[in-house]
Amino acid sequence: MNASGCASPGCACRDRKPAYPSDLTDIEWQVLEPEARGVMAELVALTGRPMVHDLRAMLDAINHVTRYGIEWRALPVDFPPHEAIYAFFMRWSRRGLPERLAGRLRGRLRVLVGRGELPTAGCVDSQTVRAAETVGAAACGYDAGKKLKGQKRHVVVDTLGLLLCVMVTAASVQDRTVHIRCWRCCARSSPRSVWSGPTAATPDGW
Repeated sequence: MNASGCASPGCACRDRKPAYPSDLTDIEWQVLEPEARGVMAELVALTGRPMVHDLRAMLDAINHVTRYGIEWRALPVDFPPHEAIYAFFMRWSRRGLPERLAGRLRGRLRVLVGRGELPTAGCVDSQTVRAAETVGAAACGYDAGKKLKGQKRHVVVDTLGLLLCVMVTAASVQDRTVHIRCWRCCARSSPRSVWSGPTAATPDGW
């Protein structure tokens, strides 16, 4: 255990102060912390290994990569080691914990405005965008309707506009093919909810 309270040699993550626009504010962390620690407890129960690094510092590091699009190894030195951050991100992602965390927060927001914790309806839509040069040819396609080559992002939100599901496909993929997967994904994450299909691209037999 070093002077900052972290078991990793040379890491001062437990003494770290917010320094970047991507960092959580104290008010944001006050809201997020109980939900994040609840999800973290699920991970520890599954793996049996408590995390040695500060949870807020780890989440700030992931926010930094997401916001600025940098490589993991390019993270500033005041974050925990990039190898530990990447390993943490992969463990969370493989077990669907980011989605569970988002679901917990969404439920709290819905209750605050007088709605049920779980949504009973939602809206789905897609948008075609040009793909970056780094995107491989296999992940791109041509959207004949928009006359654009690139990718599609498919988004499902509840009636408050809170995010439920995101999927990215080649632009050539038909909306109705993906949207049924989106709705099934939402139904799995909220089994007590009743879903209404989209108007413009309701899959056959839905």
